[in-house]
Amino acid sequence: MSKLIPIGADHAGFQLKVKVIELLKSKGYETKDFGCYSEDSIDYPDFGHPVASMVEENEGMLGVLICGSGNGINMTANKHQGVRSALCWKNELASLARQHNNANIITLPARFISEEEALEMVEIFFSTEFEGGRHAKRVNKIAHT
Repeated sequence: MSKLIPIGADHAGFQLKVKVIELLKSKGYETKDFGCYSEDSIDYPDFGHPVASMVEENEGMLGVLICGSGNGINMTANKHQGVRSALCWKNELASLARQHNNANIITLPARFISEEEALEMVEIFFSTEFEGGRHAKRVNKIAHT
């Protein structure tokens, strides 16, 4: 896994993004912050696409996206063929997203989880490996050409 983590958020996720970056840096990761950089209203696709593109172009890279509900920025990321972005709001979802789905982006719903929950899920996501096996066959069927 790459030690460089792309991260992006909309205005609703800005404050949480700052905390996630602090956590990742404390764990020895380097971050590429694609914005946004304030709580001023913006359009989440403008920040979701660059993160998804970077993950898609760099095999083994994991990323982080955050918006109010998590839905919009997650939908944006999943438009990219090489991206498997998982909207997570519980620890078990973050773990299973990596174990069973080989998710390469964790998406967080800033308005529906606490900072503590978010940081715990990020730690779980980045420390959990894909199990492969029976799951690899299923993950390989996700891409539609």
